[in-house]
Amino acid sequence: MSEFRNDLHKEVSELERKSATAARLFDIRRIIGGLFVIYGVIVTLAGINPSEADLKKAEGVHINLWTGLAMLVLGLFFLLWLKLRPAPAPDGAADGGPDA
Repeated sequence: MSEFRNDLHKEVSELERKSATAARLFDIRRIIGGLFVIYGVIVTLAGINPSEADLKKAEGVHINLWTGLAMLVLGLFFLLWLKLRPAPAPDGAADGGPDA
């Protein structure tokens, strides 16, 4: 019976560890930051050489360039936040479980 309990405890600990890894992988900050960086690069590239019609429509403001740069900054902020403050591990995964 004790061997069965030890095996079950090991299996639960392994599942908790995998769950913590999956939670960190799909952290919303990573998704938001990545999307803002990708779209920021695209919009910034579109805003580097605007046509005269686009500038006239925006009353002389390089709106795509400024918006793209702002999106890049926001995306990098989210990724930096993720790097500096990673998601905490669940309570049981940090110390090896409740019985350890």
